[in-house]
Amino acid sequence: MTDTRKPTSEKEKNSVAKASIKEAIGKLTGDVKVEAEGKAEKTSSESEGTPEGKSGSARSS
Repeated sequence: MTDTRKPTSEKEKNSVAKASIKEAIGKLTGDVKVEAEGKAEKTSSESEGTPEGKSGSARSS
């Protein structure tokens, strides 16, 4: 499931941008490790600031 929440703070926007660039560099150079790190950092940065229990990744019955 993809989180469509937009980054709100300047720091968060910078973190997402940096991670996206890192991911792109990994793709361009064929470096799977750098690409994976970029994806992980981007996911972490995008979910940063999400209130606990509101991430949408787990639903209770």
